[in-house]
Amino acid sequence: MPRLPVALAAALTIAAGLGVRLLWDGPVPKYAGDALYTVLIYALIVLIRPGIRPWAAALVAAAVSWAIEFAQLTEIPSVLRPVLGSTFNPPDLFWYAAGAGAAFAAHALWLRRPPAHP
Repeated sequence: MPRLPVALAAALTIAAGLGVRLLWDGPVPKYAGDALYTVLIYALIVLIRPGIRPWAAALVAAAVSWAIEFAQLTEIPSVLRPVLGSTFNPPDLFWYAAGAGAAFAAHALWLRRPPAHP
């Protein structure tokens, strides 16, 4: 997969996460942020491995997100808490899976699109 669209998707994911936090309060930005966090991890995986299959990228992104969430059951250094969080929250696991599923669907659709004509 070409890196430019993936980099743009990563930038849009960050913008969406910041926008959600700016526009809403309560659980909406929290759980949307969880899903978008995994979408960003997915995009970074595809940037590193452009030929990765969507299902593999989704599994790795979900696994990384889940590993970070479960790491919150231990003591995370204070300098990493703004990025990795500090409190384990079981519903986050669902939203990470939802983010991985959404990224998988978008990636699979992108790969199935008809080739561009010059």
